[in-house]
Amino acid sequence: MVKIVRRRSLGIQTVYDIGVTQDHNFLIQSGVVASNCFNKSHSTAYGYVTFQTAYLKANYPVEYMAALLTANSGDQDKIPRYITTCLNMSINVEPPDINRSGVDFTPLEHSILFGLSAVRNVGQAAIDNILSARDEKGPFQSLADLCDRIDPRVVNKRALEALIQCGGMDCLDLNRNQLVQDLEIILDWAQSRARDKAIGQGSIFDMMGSSNNGSVQVSAVDSAPKAAPVADFPEGEKLRLEKELLGFYISNHPLREVEKTGRLMAPISLSHLESQPDNITLSAIVLLTEVKPIVTKKGDRMAIVQIEDLTGKAEAVVFPKSFERIGEHIIADRRLMVWGKVDRRDDRNQFIIDDAEPIEDVKFVMVEIPAQDAGNIQRQQQLKEVLRSQAGEGLGAKVSVVAKIKGDRQSQLVRLGAQFRVLDQNTTVAALNNAGFAAMASHLMQEISV
Repeated sequence: MVKIVRRRSLGIQTVYDIGVTQDHNFLIQSGVVASNCFNKSHSTAYGYVTFQTAYLKANYPVEYMAALLTANSGDQDKIPRYITTCLNMSINVEPPDINRSGVDFTPLEHSILFGLSAVRNVGQAAIDNILSARDEKGPFQSLADLCDRIDPRVVNKRALEALIQCGGMDCLDLNRNQLVQDLEIILDWAQSRARDKAIGQGSIFDMMGSSNNGSVQVSAVDSAPKAAPVADFPEGEKLRLEKELLGFYISNHPLREVEKTGRLMAPISLSHLESQPDNITLSAIVLLTEVKPIVTKKGDRMAIVQIEDLTGKAEAVVFPKSFERIGEHIIADRRLMVWGKVDRRDDRNQFIIDDAEPIEDVKFVMVEIPAQDAGNIQRQQQLKEVLRSQAGEGLGAKVSVVAKIKGDRQSQLVRLGAQFRVLDQNTTVAALNNAGFAAMASHLMQEISV
């Protein structure tokens, strides 16, 4: 809002106003210029920028998405959404690589390489030192080679551990746990070598350059000590460390294995939660990333949780009545199928969880329908009657029904609406088979073939 303090006539001028069809001095009663009085050049500028970005995304998708990821590398809400966009565009986002990554996200031919600057606990000085050492003598051959060539006063143990645990040193050894165990021993060895070099004392390998043992050359770094062999981190621990250091999962995601089936069973994405209608029960497949238990003044237990899927994240609430039934499932890092509604109080979107079930327990009924029967009104009515006879009241019926419309050359999967959920999987399969429908029991973790 701008106050007019002085006016004078400039005669007749060419202007670009907002296109009003009658005289208007753009003032309100108090003499303050109306805040929506932007001229058309403002809209034109936005339109031109939109055209430019659309052109870049269509013609240089890898470079465009790499720039977008770099520009938003500090926004942990947007990055997962952009990585999902990359995957939908068939652009793979590769984990950090100590031998290939630069400071920022780097566009490759058909993929984007994660930037070192987005790894937590790795500062700019450490990155500069690593890149300088790499530029001087080429890619690092081993952890010992890396520690021998960097300045340990700049690249400390914490930074190196972060690079190992986020996958940045998988090119040196895929066993991240082994690298972590080796790190302290090799750092001590590298610092001892640095002190010896500083006073002009080197090992026999340094003095000879290398030692020939038949056809095998042994260098100084090859003689570096190592810890006893250990098993690698479990997959879940690897993903947890990636999430902790990068802010999101990069090499995999706990929900990736059920992506195809999950999209069919729960088509709602958290990135589109704000566009969902009110007072309609929605279902989503999510990962609980944080759980904050709360005890109300009445002594009832409830929880505020952070949930995420492959497209984004959201805040959710489990009120006491629901918590009493599903509280055993409300644990951090659990993968759940949740049912609930969107709440928009206080100008923010929250997901109110009414019910939840671990994805390992989520079942559904698969019914095969020949394409010629799909348009048969009598057959449709018969299917509806069977399913309604198996439906329960309220949240009791949680078993979804998926129809496989089978044609001569291809088939299509269709999830029937929430009104056709049934109480029991096995009795519904039996009822459908008795009515002449080919039905079978299935579950979320099972891959569906079309």
